[in-house]
Amino acid sequence: MPSFKSNAEETRNRRSVAEYLRLEVSGGVMLIIAATVALILANSPTSDWYFSLRDHHLDIPPLGLELSVGHWASDGLLAVFFFVAGIELKRELVVGELRRPAAALLPVVAAVGGMAVPALIYTAFAAGGGGDLNGWAVPMATDIAFALGVLAVVGRNLPSALRTFLLTLAIVDDLIAILVIAIFYTSALNLWALAGALAGLAVFYALHRRNVHGWYLYVPLALVIWVLMVNSGVHATIAGVAIGMLLRVTAGEYEKESPAERVEHLVHPISAGLCVPLFALFAAGVPVSGAVLADMVTEPEPLGVIGGLFLGKVIGVFGATYLTARFTRARLNPTLGWADVAGGAMLAGIGFTVSLLIAELAFADQPALAEHVKAAVLIGSVLSAIVASLVLTLRGRHHLASGSS
Repeated sequence: MPSFKSNAEETRNRRSVAEYLRLEVSGGVMLIIAATVALILANSPTSDWYFSLRDHHLDIPPLGLELSVGHWASDGLLAVFFFVAGIELKRELVVGELRRPAAALLPVVAAVGGMAVPALIYTAFAAGGGGDLNGWAVPMATDIAFALGVLAVVGRNLPSALRTFLLTLAIVDDLIAILVIAIFYTSALNLWALAGALAGLAVFYALHRRNVHGWYLYVPLALVIWVLMVNSGVHATIAGVAIGMLLRVTAGEYEKESPAERVEHLVHPISAGLCVPLFALFAAGVPVSGAVLADMVTEPEPLGVIGGLFLGKVIGVFGATYLTARFTRARLNPTLGWADVAGGAMLAGIGFTVSLLIAELAFADQPALAEHVKAAVLIGSVLSAIVASLVLTLRGRHHLASGSS
């Protein structure tokens, strides 16, 4: 009997942990903890050990996998995060806000503006200072977990329409970022490997359409697709997105929930609690000393990233939303004020996960500059989070006082 109680308690504890990891705020918390630990390790006497571990290779030559621990995190673990993002994107396109053009217009235009302006700001800094233009996409991305996590903490009295607006914006942002990675940050293509990956996706789709069940079929097939995608030269996270978007998001006649919902329910805690934090642990560990900061001030690339995230996102998201509402029939949700949109636009400047990934890809052959750009991503994201928190806290008090939340 005691062992039965122990097993029951253990099951409840596992469920409690999984439910916690499904909360939006938990994703942001886990990222913050992992990034903080990474910064401490990279700027302490343990830095040599940390960088040695990150750069240590765990190769599997027969599969063509020659990856360091850091690359296993960015190419492997982050593919799970993009798998979940693919499911969310498919759901929004089929049954969510993005299926209705009228409702999706403002956040979609906001996402485009919020990516174009930061890219232009980075390009202006880099071109004006003789820097490397290859990092133009670094400040484009918005981190869903961080942004919605901050909103969940400071936005309890804000209209729910702001969360919907920000979520739709972030999903479109992710889609564009995925396309940018696939098109602009793909190395030399191995067409045979790419054809094999596409064939694997076709098999995955065929099995799924025929309602074939069994994780023991799909998980090995997903791993084969991932390995082939790595060898193709296309970034491996694209495999995660593609597989996620193949899952059916509508429930069948005799189903309580769709396959996508079931799978996401299982995988999301692993992504939020393990995969993304481990990626942050190895990606966010950059030296931040007085000398590094002094170098960053003289380098156009880090300045362009900070300016793109902190200023470009606000200008792009708010400006695109305002102009669209001003000159078209699209209208802001009646519960939202323009000050709320401004606060949400500032939150969009949190560009942690995908921005760090693009920084690694853009400056793969310039490790010192890559470290400075990563530090700039952290600085720009933290500044955006702090200012957005202040603005949204004040807006929450306003809505509470007026009874409009």
